[in-house]
Amino acid sequence: MIVTEEEARAYVAGLTDDAGMARLKTFAALVLEENQRQNLIAKATEAHLWQRHIADSAQLTQNVSRETFGANAVGPWLDLGSGPGFPGLVIAALHPNMPVVLVESRARRVEFLNHCIEVLALPKCRVEGQRLERVTPFPARAISARAFAPLPKLLELSAPFSTRATVYVLPKGRSAAQELEALRPSIRTMFHVKHSLTDPEAGIIVKA
Repeated sequence: MIVTEEEARAYVAGLTDDAGMARLKTFAALVLEENQRQNLIAKATEAHLWQRHIADSAQLTQNVSRETFGANAVGPWLDLGSGPGFPGLVIAALHPNMPVVLVESRARRVEFLNHCIEVLALPKCRVEGQRLERVTPFPARAISARAFAPLPKLLELSAPFSTRATVYVLPKGRSAAQELEALRPSIRTMFHVKHSLTDPEAGIIVKA
């Protein structure tokens, strides 16, 4: 279990190289700076940014196969309701050669995400600054979402982007098992819950 900021940084460092850590340190500074202007993250979590937000996002990459990040995978990684970039921008910083699409409809957050992409030099990452319903569908290699919508609604909205090969990694906090149980049995069996490394009571809904 990842409890401290030191543990969180060490965990993330094990997932990337020095360049990746440098990108994430820069991103962390950008989030804290911008949080003084708009409410990106709760003020109470600023001192726990790496544990509560960065490591929490980075752990999603450990719930999918290596092939998900390879050149032969079809489509980009699609992150729904990216907000300030969790988890999508963290994933893009960890895997800069993988195409990533961030969907975010709030204008100020779109502006912040685009600024981060430029500063972090992530040319394969782009923002769709509109509601998901208005985005032209494409096949996604993976779909992630943090606090985007209840699971049934999330699956309905993301269906146009999903193929039989699409991976889902959905951090759902303490409601993960309950939300999964609410699905129809035929759909429920395609998913399972993994324990979060940053919260002993939280879960990640996975379809790999």
